[in-house]
Amino acid sequence: MAQIIYQQHLMIPAGFRPGRIVSLVPSITELLYDLGLDEEVAGITKFCVHPESWFHSKPRVGGTKTVDIEKIRSLQPDLVLANKEENVQAQVEALATFCTVYVTDIATLDDALEMIRQVGVLINRETKAAAMVGRILHRFGGLQFSDTRLSAAYLIWRNPYMAAGGDTYISDLMELCGFDNVFIDELRYPEITIERLQLENCKLLLLSSEPYPFKQQHIDELQQFLPETKIMLVDGEIFSWYGSRLLQAPDYFRQLKEKLA
Repeated sequence: MAQIIYQQHLMIPAGFRPGRIVSLVPSITELLYDLGLDEEVAGITKFCVHPESWFHSKPRVGGTKTVDIEKIRSLQPDLVLANKEENVQAQVEALATFCTVYVTDIATLDDALEMIRQVGVLINRETKAAAMVGRILHRFGGLQFSDTRLSAAYLIWRNPYMAAGGDTYISDLMELCGFDNVFIDELRYPEITIERLQLENCKLLLLSSEPYPFKQQHIDELQQFLPETKIMLVDGEIFSWYGSRLLQAPDYFRQLKEKLA
């Protein structure tokens, strides 16, 4: 039965056992692999780079915001996995005319963990998903940071500069790391200026590896205007991929804090 299932109102049809799945979310594609799927995954996007073997072997259905509806239809999926922020609503609604679409909405670590549980139920890997959530919680529970917190900003884009606002998943992970997001009161990904960073007395500026691929040259470019700010390149997948990549996040955050110390 074609329909849209929303994460916040999960209602799984009785006897639903998808045999063909298309993922429109890179981090969820990786999650499917780590939950033990293979042949069931019929299609992925061009941005689903993990696992590498799937990137080279699975049919691609376009970008996350430019999916090829007819290509997906030809793959005859029972289930399409999407995300409220990464995918376009009109395209999700078009897909829902011929298959079931599960739409995630992730703003916090808790949301991400609940998504993993729900995907486990949807794809008949409930036990594996629950075990993964348990491992993630255990690893995050082992994080021990000092009480010293840093005012920080996280840039995702350049020309114009765009930062992670307070209602984003990235911001939630920043808070868990002991970073106080200077743009906590902003929504989504506001455009900002260097002058704004100066006014906010930002002590730490994190430049993400994606979606904009910040490099050392961008640190040099910004440092002249922010001489008192520590500027670092960080792994965007760790901060923004909310599937099984979370298993790697606590160790990465620990190493990041050690560098700052």
